Amino acid sequence: MRVATDIGGTFTDLVYVDDNGNIGVEKSSTTPPNFEKGVLDVIKKSGVDQSSISMFIHGTTVIINALTERKGAKTALITTKGFRDVLEIARGNRPDLFNVNYEKPTPFVERYLRREVSERVNYKGEVLTELNTDEVKECIEYFKKEGVEAVAVSFLHSYRNPSHEQQTVQMIQELWPEVKVTASSDITQEWREYERTNTAVLNAYVQPAATTYINRLENELKTQAEIDQRYIMQSNGGTTKFEKAKEAPINMVESGPVAGIFGAAVLGEMIGEKNIIAFDIGGTTAKCSLIENGEVKVSTDYYIERDSRNAGYPIKTPVVDIVEIGNGGGSIAWIDRAGSLKVGPQSAGANPGPVAYGQGGTEPTTTDANLLTGRLSPKNFDYNVNLDTVKSAIDTKIGKHFGISPEDAALGIIRIANSNMLNALKLISIRKGYNPQDFTLLAFGGGGSMHAPALALELGVKKVVVPIASPVFSAWGMLMTDLRHDYIQTYIKRMNDLTLEEIDRQWEEIEKNALQHFSEEGMEAANVEFHRFADMRYLGQEHTVKVPVANGKWTEEARAQAISDFHKLHEKNYTFKLDEAQTEIVNLHVTAFGKVEKPTISKLNRSGSTADAQKEVRDVYYENRGWVPTPVYDRDKLPTNEIIAGPAIVEEKAAVTVIYDQQKLHLDDYGNIIIEKEDN
Repeated sequence: MRVATDIGGTFTDLVYVDDNGNIGVEKSSTTPPNFEKGVLDVIKKSGVDQSSISMFIHGTTVIINALTERKGAKTALITTKGFRDVLEIARGNRPDLFNVNYEKPTPFVERYLRREVSERVNYKGEVLTELNTDEVKECIEYFKKEGVEAVAVSFLHSYRNPSHEQQTVQMIQELWPEVKVTASSDITQEWREYERTNTAVLNAYVQPAATTYINRLENELKTQAEIDQRYIMQSNGGTTKFEKAKEAPINMVESGPVAGIFGAAVLGEMIGEKNIIAFDIGGTTAKCSLIENGEVKVSTDYYIERDSRNAGYPIKTPVVDIVEIGNGGGSIAWIDRAGSLKVGPQSAGANPGPVAYGQGGTEPTTTDANLLTGRLSPKNFDYNVNLDTVKSAIDTKIGKHFGISPEDAALGIIRIANSNMLNALKLISIRKGYNPQDFTLLAFGGGGSMHAPALALELGVKKVVVPIASPVFSAWGMLMTDLRHDYIQTYIKRMNDLTLEEIDRQWEEIEKNALQHFSEEGMEAANVEFHRFADMRYLGQEHTVKVPVANGKWTEEARAQAISDFHKLHEKNYTFKLDEAQTEIVNLHVTAFGKVEKPTISKLNRSGSTADAQKEVRDVYYENRGWVPTPVYDRDKLPTNEIIAGPAIVEEKAAVTVIYDQQKLHLDDYGNIIIEKEDN
C-alpha cells in the first residue's frame, strides 16, 4: 500500500492506493507547531493497516511557513571581500517604479552577521586570489559569540569553480560541527550573484527547522511501522529521500501545491488530455499552472512575497511555474476607500473562519456567499450553521452599501472572486501566448469544482475535469511522482563557436553526477531517465528561453534543430524572432527522473440511475434568473457515463461541483466528473 499525506493550513490530507488499485481518502486537522502529529492523526483516522504501508510520500508547508512567518534560524553569511552588501543592493528592476516611498526587501541576514573573506575566482573559474583560511576562522569565532545557528557561504563565480566554498564548508564542519552550513554551489550552479546568494541564505535559514521536523516525523513513523521507502515532495514536481531533503530544504518551498499540478499531468495522460490548466482553490489561495503536451512547466525564476508593490525574495531552484492569488473559500469581502467591492487577499482562515462556522467570524467570505446562494448546504458543515447570521453579515457589510438584497450581494461576492480567479487563469495562459480554448481545465481543492464551471464559460474552455479525490488531489498527485533532480549549470557559449565534443563532455559530466546522486538514494542507473534542455537567447539579450534538446551525442543536425526550436519558442514567448541573429547558450539543464513503479488505478463500474443518486432539490440563486429549484446529487452514487444537464449540483465530502444551464456532466470510467458545454 502507498500512502501520501499533504499538510495544509487547515487540514492534513491523506490518500492511499492499495495493491488492488482502490483509492481511499481522509482529512484531519493540521496541528501546528507539531505538524507531525497531524500526519499521524490522519493515518490513524484513515484506518489503514500501517504495517502494510510500503511507500510513504509527504508534502509540507513547513518551509514556506518558516520563511513567510520569519521563524527560521539565526543565520550568518560568509562572502567574497567587497560583496557583503549584495543582499541589500539586490536588483534595480523593482515592480513599483513610480513609488517614491519604495523600500527594498529586508535581507534575511542582518549586516553585522554578513562577513567578508579574501578570495577571488574569475568568471572562467580561474583562481585569482587564494582563500584566506585565517579570516574564515575569525568569522567562525565571531559567529559563535553571536549565537548563530546556520551559516551560508556564497563566493563570487563559485558556480564555475566551487573549490573555495567547499574548503570553507569543510573548515566550518570541522571547527563547529553543531552549526548547519550551506554552500551556494551545493544548491545552485547558475550565475547571478544576488539570486544565488539569497537562495543559499534562505536554505540555511530554514535548514535547522526542516531537519528537526523531518527527524521528528521519521521517528514518529518508525514507532508505528517500518517503512523502507520514505519520500518528500519537492518544488520541481518530483520526490526525494528524507535524508536528501534535509540537505537542501529550500527545494521544498512549494512542496504541497506542486503535487497537485503534477497529479493533473498524470491524470491528463490517463484520460487522454495532454493540454491542461491545473486549477487549485483552497481556503486562502487559488493557484493555477499550465501543462502543455503533458509537460509541467518548471522555472528557476521563483520569488516569495513578490507582488505589484514588493520585489520579493528570489529563490534560484527549480519550481513548477504557478500563479497564485489570495482568493479562496475563506477570502473576506470588503469595501475599499473608493466604495468598490473587493474579495481577498485577506482571509478569515480556519480561526475564526467564515461567519458560517459560528466561531466568532464577523466578516463575510466567499464560503458565506456560496452558502447564502444555495451552492453550499448547511447540512454539510462540521458546525451548526445559522443562516440568519450569515445573511445579516452579508447584508450589513455589503448589501446595504450598494442598496441591494443580501442574495444579490452574495452573488456579487462570488462574481468578484471569480473575476480575480479569471485574471490568474489569463496570466498563466493568454498572457503567455496560449489560447485557453485549446486546454482542458482540471479543477481541484476544496473550492475548485465550485468555481471552475463558471470560469470555463467565461474563458471559452470546452471541458472541465473534476478529478477523483478532488479535495485532496495534491496528496493523490504525490502517489504518482518519481524521484526527480534538476541539474542546471551556467555554460555561456555562442552556438556558432561551440564544438560538439565540448558540449558532449558537459552533458556527460552533468549526467554522471546525476547517476551518482541517484545511486546514493538506492536507485539503479537503468531506472534513471534524462531530459535535456538548453536556456538560450539572442546575443546581447538579458533573458533566456528554455529549449528542449535531444539526448545522446550532439551532431550538426542537433545543433541546427536547437537553434530552429529556439527561434520558434522565442516568437511564441515574445511575439518576434530574429532568424539571422546569433544565438548563445546560457545554461545547460538536465532533468533526471528516477522511475518508481506507479500504482494502477482501477476503473469504476457503477450501475444504477441518476435518480438513485439524487439527494434533494434545493433552491439556488443564479444571476439573471433568481432562485431556481436545482437537483443535488451524491457523487459517490452517480452511475458512470450517465448525462446530467445543468443547472445541477454534485456533492462529495469536502467539495461541491456547480454546473450551469449551458453545461452537462457525466462520470467517466475512472470516477472523474467531466463537464462540457452543451451543443447549441
